[in-house]
Amino acid sequence: MATFGFPPEKRPAALIPRRQAKSDTLFMNVEQLTERIRQLVLERQTLRDCRATTSELERNRREIVRRQRELSYAAIESHRSEQRALTPAA
Repeated sequence: MATFGFPPEKRPAALIPRRQAKSDTLFMNVEQLTERIRQLVLERQTLRDCRATTSELERNRREIVRRQRELSYAAIESHRSEQRALTPAA
Protein backbone atom coordinates (compact mmCIF):
# COMPACT_ATOMS: atom_id res chain seq x y z
CA MET A 1 0.00 0.00 0.00
CA ALA A 2 1.27 3.47 -0.84
CA THR A 3 2.03 5.62 2.20
CA PHE A 4 2.92 8.79 0.28
CA GLY A 5 5.93 9.37 2.54
CA PHE A 6 3.99 9.48 5.81
CA PRO A 7 5.54 7.60 8.76
CA PRO A 8 3.10 4.97 10.10
CA GLU A 9 2.23 6.96 13.23
CA LYS A 10 1.32 10.07 11.19
CA ARG A 11 -0.46 8.36 8.31
CA PRO A 12 -3.89 9.89 7.55
CA ALA A 13 -6.79 7.57 8.34
CA ALA A 14 -7.75 7.51 4.65
CA LEU A 15 -4.48 5.72 3.88
CA ILE A 16 -4.91 3.01 6.51
CA PRO A 17 -6.50 -0.11 5.00
CA ARG A 18 -9.60 -1.43 6.71
CA ARG A 19 -9.71 -5.05 7.76
CA GLN A 20 -12.11 -7.21 5.83
CA ALA A 21 -13.85 -10.41 6.77
CA LYS A 22 -12.37 -13.41 4.96
CA SER A 23 -15.81 -14.36 3.71
CA ASP A 24 -16.41 -10.86 2.38
CA THR A 25 -14.55 -9.16 -0.47
CA LEU A 26 -11.07 -10.30 0.43
CA PHE A 27 -11.11 -12.69 -2.50
CA MET A 28 -13.28 -10.71 -4.90
CA ASN A 29 -11.65 -9.73 -8.17
CA VAL A 30 -12.12 -6.61 -10.28
CA GLU A 31 -14.98 -8.09 -12.30
CA GLN A 32 -16.85 -9.30 -9.21
CA LEU A 33 -16.48 -5.93 -7.48
CA THR A 34 -17.63 -4.10 -10.61
CA GLU A 35 -20.73 -6.29 -10.73
CA ARG A 36 -21.43 -5.74 -7.03
CA ILE A 37 -21.17 -1.96 -7.48
CA ARG A 38 -23.58 -2.18 -10.42
CA GLN A 39 -26.05 -4.07 -8.21
CA LEU A 40 -25.70 -1.50 -5.43
CA VAL A 41 -26.32 1.38 -7.85
CA LEU A 42 -29.46 -0.34 -9.11
CA GLU A 43 -30.53 -0.85 -5.51
CA ARG A 44 -29.96 2.85 -4.84
CA GLN A 45 -32.15 3.81 -7.79
CA THR A 46 -34.89 1.54 -6.45
CA LEU A 47 -34.52 3.01 -2.97
CA ARG A 48 -34.92 6.51 -4.40
CA ASP A 49 -37.94 5.49 -6.48
CA CYS A 50 -39.55 4.01 -3.37
CA ARG A 51 -38.76 7.11 -1.31
CA ALA A 52 -36.50 5.23 1.11
CA THR A 53 -35.46 6.79 4.38
CA THR A 54 -32.29 8.82 4.72
CA SER A 55 -30.69 6.07 6.77
CA GLU A 56 -31.43 3.45 4.08
CA LEU A 57 -29.90 5.66 1.41
CA GLU A 58 -26.90 6.38 3.62
CA ARG A 59 -26.31 2.66 4.24
CA ASN A 60 -26.38 2.05 0.50
CA ARG A 61 -24.09 5.02 -0.20
CA ARG A 62 -21.54 3.79 2.32
CA GLU A 63 -21.59 0.31 0.81
CA ILE A 64 -21.03 1.74 -2.68
CA VAL A 65 -18.09 3.80 -1.40
CA ARG A 66 -16.62 0.79 0.40
CA ARG A 67 -16.86 -1.40 -2.71
CA GLN A 68 -15.39 1.36 -4.90
CA ARG A 69 -12.44 1.60 -2.54
CA GLU A 70 -11.97 -2.16 -2.65
CA LEU A 71 -12.19 -2.01 -6.45
CA SER A 72 -9.37 0.52 -6.51
CA TYR A 73 -7.14 -1.76 -4.46
CA ALA A 74 -8.12 -4.81 -6.52
CA ALA A 75 -7.31 -2.99 -9.77
CA ILE A 76 -3.92 -1.92 -8.42
CA GLU A 77 -3.14 -5.45 -7.26
CA SER A 78 -4.25 -6.88 -10.60
CA HIS A 79 -1.93 -4.47 -12.41
CA ARG A 80 0.94 -5.35 -10.06
CA SER A 81 0.37 -9.05 -10.67
CA GLU A 82 0.48 -8.49 -14.43
CA GLN A 83 3.69 -6.51 -14.10
CA ARG A 84 5.31 -9.24 -11.98
CA ALA A 85 4.31 -11.83 -14.56
CA LEU A 86 5.93 -9.79 -17.33
CA THR A 87 9.14 -9.08 -15.41
CA PRO A 88 11.79 -11.77 -15.95
CA ALA A 89 13.21 -13.33 -12.80
CA ALA A 90 16.66 -12.03 -11.92
